[in-house]
Amino acid sequence: MRHLAYLGVLAGCLVCALWLEPVLKVNVLRRWRRLLLTLLPVVVVFVLWDLAAIAAGHWTFDPHQTTGIVFPGGLPLDEVLFFVVVPVCAVLGFEAVRAVLGRPAGDGDE
Repeated sequence: MRHLAYLGVLAGCLVCALWLEPVLKVNVLRRWRRLLLTLLPVVVVFVLWDLAAIAAGHWTFDPHQTTGIVFPGGLPLDEVLFFVVVPVCAVLGFEAVRAVLGRPAGDGDE
């Protein structure tokens, strides 16, 4: 079961954040295009950063704690999911704070 450790942590993060969507009605997942535009640069930059670090020998992953599904360049699926899950949780948390403070989310309110 150690090979699912990374996925377990990511699942825990999602469980701790996803309740904000229906309870506080933050509508992050309903505005999926906006979420994708937010995630895209984060995923691209950090995947490239990790690939460079792996290629340089500065960064490795414990194969006993990941699924074993590895993309070309040595990047595990688990790590790519990290770059999606953690920002989604952060956006959910940010929008939850806005909702609690009574600041509506929407286009052009920044």
